[in-house]
Amino acid sequence: MALISRIFGVTWQQMQAKVRYRILILTLLPILLTLVSLVFITIYWNISYTGQQLFMKVKADLTVARNTLANVQDTQEKQLARVMESWEFQEQFHKLTLPESKAISSQHIQGHRGAGIALGRMLLQKKQQLDLDFLRLISAAEVSRDSDLRVMLAKSKGKEPYSGLMVLSSERLRQLDASLVDRANIPILQTLRAQMPKTSSEQRGLLSRSLLPIKGVDGRVDWYLDGGILINRDSRIVDHIRDLVYDKGTLPERSIGTVTIFLDNVRVSTNVPLNFFAEGDKEQGRALGSLVSEEVRQQVLEQGQLWVDRAFVFNDWFISAYAPLMDIQGQRIGMIYAGFSESPFIHNYLLNIIELGGMLMIVLLVSGLLVYRGAYSLLLPIEKIHHVVKAVQSGTNLRIGSLGLDRENELSNLAEQFDRMLDLLQHRNAQIQAAAEQLEMKVEERTSSLQEKTQELERNVALLNETRQQLVTNEKLTALGELTAGIAHEINNPTAVILGNMELLKYELGDKAVDVQEEIDIVIQQVGRISTIIRSLLQYSRPGEFNAPLEMHQVTPIIEEMLVLVRHSIKKQEVKLNQDLQASYPVQVNRPQLLQVLINLVVNATHAIDEQGQIWIRTYDWNQSGELVGVKIEIEDEGGGIPPELLGRIFDPFYTTRKDGTGLGLSLSYGIIKRIGGTIEVSSTLGKGTLFTIGLYHQAREQEQDSQYKGLQLN
Repeated sequence: MALISRIFGVTWQQMQAKVRYRILILTLLPILLTLVSLVFITIYWNISYTGQQLFMKVKADLTVARNTLANVQDTQEKQLARVMESWEFQEQFHKLTLPESKAISSQHIQGHRGAGIALGRMLLQKKQQLDLDFLRLISAAEVSRDSDLRVMLAKSKGKEPYSGLMVLSSERLRQLDASLVDRANIPILQTLRAQMPKTSSEQRGLLSRSLLPIKGVDGRVDWYLDGGILINRDSRIVDHIRDLVYDKGTLPERSIGTVTIFLDNVRVSTNVPLNFFAEGDKEQGRALGSLVSEEVRQQVLEQGQLWVDRAFVFNDWFISAYAPLMDIQGQRIGMIYAGFSESPFIHNYLLNIIELGGMLMIVLLVSGLLVYRGAYSLLLPIEKIHHVVKAVQSGTNLRIGSLGLDRENELSNLAEQFDRMLDLLQHRNAQIQAAAEQLEMKVEERTSSLQEKTQELERNVALLNETRQQLVTNEKLTALGELTAGIAHEINNPTAVILGNMELLKYELGDKAVDVQEEIDIVIQQVGRISTIIRSLLQYSRPGEFNAPLEMHQVTPIIEEMLVLVRHSIKKQEVKLNQDLQASYPVQVNRPQLLQVLINLVVNATHAIDEQGQIWIRTYDWNQSGELVGVKIEIEDEGGGIPPELLGRIFDPFYTTRKDGTGLGLSLSYGIIKRIGGTIEVSSTLGKGTLFTIGLYHQAREQEQDSQYKGLQLN
């Protein structure tokens, strides 16, 4: 995604940098903005007005459905009136003599004789002809005992027909017709969008019922004709309303128009399909027993208001409208619904948007092509000028020349002026180049003279520093000679006494001397070491007077001896000595002097470590250009390191950073190694430690006279 954004950004910058693209963009931008605005205005108009029209349509459909339901009741009432007024009914009715407590209906034919049987058969025949679910003749006394019929009687003032909706329990339905009980029982379908009722099925019946009074000769009303339809599971009314409201051509292709009658919030009569076959859109089953959403139930049943909006009807989105249904007592007992599926309208809407977008893209492309062709005569000279500019930038001597335009044309004048400017610039560049070459020659002459004088000055400064260093060294050596002469005189006598007493002690102890033999030998050895140090001091101050014998030695035994000698010096600290002794090539050294150098370096490393730490002693053969020339010894500690400003002074005589130090250890060590032609290098990092590296040749070389210490490295 970041790569695509970067590529798009670079492309956009390139388009902005080119005039021809900017001209095209500025030309096409008004057209593009106009077309885009037209698209958005069309979308807004469709969403606003088309949506409102859909809601207005479904509201009108609901009104038609309600009126149709009322007309069905009126038709039912008129059908009963025609039955009552028929000659056949009147003939049988006048022959009838029954107690007032009895009623004659299609299920009460048995038990009656004569005219009663004939009248019952006639009512059964009429019920079947008129598609009624019950039709009966009932006396005024029985009407007075039925609460619902009493309400209808009150509405009709006792002498006028009256029709309406009512809800009867299963027991009351059984009194009318036992077969109505099973028809009224509708299992409740479980849906996610509706609140489940307390029962798992709806057993009550929703009836469209008509009551017609039958007047006698004297004008009295002793009998009534009672008939009606059980709406539960009855599809005739909803299909009739659907065919009337959603006839062919009223909805888009594949759209479904549906009508539903609810008892409370349960669909008891509907043509909402459960699902559809893949081919032909033939409906399979009806969504009887499904529930309406809680939102609709609250607004329509509880508040008695219309509900018009898009709703999820069983398994799809519909443009829906709901209205409450009233029974004969004016109570809300259910709802009537009308609606049509939303998806075909959305499909047509999206198709219209795609078609409109396609047409707008075609218009935009045609407009862009016409604009480009119209601007081609302007863009071609600009392209040529741009090509010449790029060529000149790359160093090519090129001119624009003629553009094929009138001399009065702005671009033609611009090209002519640009060519003149290039000619003038070329002439000026030639002059500048010639002057630069002359200046460069003079600078080289002056630089050469200055370099010679600088080199001469550096040689003089180096000679002066060398002379000054030699004077300082001579003064130090003179002082050191005087000091070491006194030290040698004062220390030699005590060391001789100590050595003599140790020999006497060894003699006096006799066989008991075996227990302390090692300690006595160490004391004698250390006294010898003191004598060696005194000789080294004298040799450092007057090197020409001492010729220490040089012999071939392996460095590993010398290092092992050094480790024995320094263990008493470092036992107060928790210092760990790590050894990696790989050297096998012999070197020409003076053993005591090399031992002294190693002891000095290890003791200094110990002093650089606070309390505890590690020291590494490594040896390996020294190769130069593939040839074995000697041995190198490394002594590394993990102390605090040496500051860079002090690193150049560590080999100076009498220079020390320790309060109890003499400053002679590293000076003596440096002198010893240098006198046999070896090298001693040091590298240090503050906070990490210091590394001393001694290089010893197989054959000792002549003493190197250095006024400056060689081989110092700082890390």
